[in-house]
Amino acid sequence: MNTKNIHQTVFIKAAPRAVYRALMDPRQHSKITGSKAVIGAKTGGSFSMWDGGIHGITLLLVPDAKIVQAWRSHDWPDDHYSVASFSLQKAGNGTRLVFDQYGVPARDSKSISEGWKTYYWKPMKELLEKGR
Repeated sequence: MNTKNIHQTVFIKAAPRAVYRALMDPRQHSKITGSKAVIGAKTGGSFSMWDGGIHGITLLLVPDAKIVQAWRSHDWPDDHYSVASFSLQKAGNGTRLVFDQYGVPARDSKSISEGWKTYYWKPMKELLEKGR
């Protein structure tokens, strides 16, 4: 399978702890996406997001600093996972989030790249920066 990688950097006016929680706490995650999330917030824990459309396993957690997960979409080949890495760094009055996703099927890479911006970063900024 032909794959591509995604690299994005976003600045969020919130502490790294708040950004980490938004990604790893099921209630916070659901507020961002507007869909059900089940997240085992420990290394080796499984997760399911977007009402089961995305699922995987958390490979590494460094509280308030780094999340690495094996992600897969329900419509990918059964044995294919991408690896998503979220690095959180204190930057001025907020957090610099560096996101990398490796091994995304090439056919889906454009829509997934745009999806991160539209369905994660934008609503996360709205929730954490404006208290919505």
